[in-house]
Amino acid sequence: MNKTTFPAAPETTQVHILVVDDDENLRRLVAAYLETEGYNVTQAADGHLALAALKDTAVDLVVLDLMLPGFSGIEVARQIHAKQAIPILMLTARGSEEDMLEGFDAGTDDYLVKPFTPKVLVARVRAVLRRLGAEQSDEAAGALIVGDLSLNPRTREVLAGGHPIELTTTEFELLRVLTEHPGWVYSREELIESVWGYSYLGESRLVDAHVANLRKKFGDDPAEPRYLHTVRGAGYKFVPSRGRSA
Repeated sequence: MNKTTFPAAPETTQVHILVVDDDENLRRLVAAYLETEGYNVTQAADGHLALAALKDTAVDLVVLDLMLPGFSGIEVARQIHAKQAIPILMLTARGSEEDMLEGFDAGTDDYLVKPFTPKVLVARVRAVLRRLGAEQSDEAAGALIVGDLSLNPRTREVLAGGHPIELTTTEFELLRVLTEHPGWVYSREELIESVWGYSYLGESRLVDAHVANLRKKFGDDPAEPRYLHTVRGAGYKFVPSRGRSA
């Protein structure tokens, strides 16, 4: 396994990132830029080496290429998500909504389409870690109950009608923003700023993909939604539900 560990700056000494990509030049470039930000970095050239690295190393974030040889990034993400709650930033040359939904369904928290600049990747990494850190620091927060939906910011547990719903870090954060003000209409741009923490120029479809995945997990019919309503030409809003009708 090609494993390289870089010294971390004091403010990020506990942050360890696993970079998985079969393109050695790109993998080393990504690792080098992350090194300049003070992160510890481990590299893996394929999915098998990535999973092996996770058994031996405590990792805070995985930067994962979708098109890996033999063992796809989607399958790697599924296996990681089945065992550990580690945020995943997926890298891909394919940017369709279907591809994004497949990645999110496998447990991916963010999606970056190639080609990208290393600075943009670093910004995405920071945003994912910022969201995770905000949740971990909210130790005293109690459950937010809206209608028949309950969200616990500390444990990231979600109950809908008493049934547990498993969400990724990003899905939980998006749902929390929407439920904090039931009935408020949020534009895609406002959701991007609130959830991701910085501007995703031209990528409002990212919000659409996450909303679609949330609806799928809640069993929400887009034509007659119980929770997540589309406001044509404006954005999305959360409407409390009192439970399924008989």
